[in-house]
Formats: sequence, C-alpha cells, structure tokens
Amino acid sequence: MARGFKKHLKRLNAPKHWMLDKLTGVYAPRPTPGPHKLRECLPLCIFLRNRLHYALTFQESKKIVMQRLVKVDGKVRTDPTFPAGFMDVITLEKTNENFRLIYDVKGRFSVHRITAAEAAYKLCKVKKVGTGRKGVPFLVTHDARTIRYPDPDIKVNDSVMVDIESGKIKQFIRFEPGQICMITGGHNLGRVGTVMHRDRHPGSFDIVHVKDKTGQTFATRLANVFILGRPHDDFISLPKGAGIKLTIAEERDRRMAAK
Repeated sequence: MARGFKKHLKRLNAPKHWMLDKLTGVYAPRPTPGPHKLRECLPLCIFLRNRLHYALTFQESKKIVMQRLVKVDGKVRTDPTFPAGFMDVITLEKTNENFRLIYDVKGRFSVHRITAAEAAYKLCKVKKVGTGRKGVPFLVTHDARTIRYPDPDIKVNDSVMVDIESGKIKQFIRFEPGQICMITGGHNLGRVGTVMHRDRHPGSFDIVHVKDKTGQTFATRLANVFILGRPHDDFISLPKGAGIKLTIAEERDRRMAAK
C-alpha cells in the first residue's frame, strides 16, 4: 500500500530533455511538487549544474540556492529541486543575468538569456476562468497562478502578460487565427508559427493548424498551443533557430556551411 508521494526518481526514468547521462549514478533529482509538472519542468539544480555549469555537483548547486542567490519569477527559491518551467524567468543577481525557460525545436529547455526589461514580465496561458466565493471572478494560468478580477474579455486559451513584481495583468492576447504561437507539447514541441484555423471536435480534442515561416504546415491539439502575440509583437525573444524545425539534411548543410 502506497503511503504518500514518491520521493525518488531513477535516472533512466528522468525526462529525456534533462539530458542526464546513464552512468553517473542511479538516481536523478526528483522535482518538488510545484507550479509545473514533473515531466514538463527543469529543477534548479540541473539548470545550475548541467546547463550553466556554475556548479560541478548537486551539493554545490544546493549551496548556491541556499545562499538565496537564485530567483524564479522574482521570488527567492532555496529549494534545489524547485520545478522551473516554460516561460519562467530565472534571475541571478550576483552575475547580473536573466534567463527565460523556453523550448528549442528539439523539445529541450534552452539557456536563453534575456534583458532586464524583458525579465520584468512573462506570458501565461489561461487554463481556467471562473467565479469564486462572493462572486469574485478569477482565472488560473498554466503556472498555477490565480489572478482575481481579470478583464472580463479574457477567455480560456488566451495569453496574459503578467508583471512579475506586482503579479497583475498588463495586457492580454486573444487566441484567434493570425496570432503567433509556440507549441508546448506533442511531436511539434518548440515549433513557432502562425495559427491558421481551429477544427472543433465536440467530445474529442480540438485540432489547431499552424504554419511556420518557411511555409510548412502542421497540426496539433489545442492544449499544446501557447499564444505569443500578434505578428508584429516582440514580447518574447526566441532562442537560436527561432522555432523553425529543419530536416536532418538541412541541419547537416547548415553545419557544413558554418565550417
């Protein structure tokens, strides 16, 4: 009989996008329950050790966070296994660096440095809109924020720009054809394109058709689509590759040309 939540994670069972090798140990850091799901997050210790190489071991990364040097979305986090996820802003004030966790086209979180101005806000997808006790309207975002008294025009699947310091909504972006979106799940994870149209399937999954800059079209479930803005907006800077997926032959040609 199970008693409580699991406290361990075998290394072979860890998410592949963490890119942990098989032979360094038996276990991997299990993320603490938090705002992002276990298989869709990146623990702070892996970000500091395996991505930034500011630590050599788990113990060193633990010493860094315990000195209160790491902020996630403006809050100091001292838990080395805190689950940072898509669109989170990680701030290291001692090195004067800001990072946004955002996918590359291979479905991995890239080390994407951003300016201090861009680190002042984040985009959040609206997962739920409702009315609470005493008739207070609220919405819930993809990173488990509950925001009260939102604009009544905001609907599920829209994106909201949240000011990190105050937690208030600065503006919102509708989910509609013509908007720029990023895919946050499925086979096309990390691709960026323009929403073409949405196929409604009552009782099943709505399908969204997306077209990228190269003219390639693909389809994915509605739940995987994250609106980034209108075509002329540049709220979120994109990592290297700009969300355009290349074939293996195109990748090879680009590497050969760079030599």
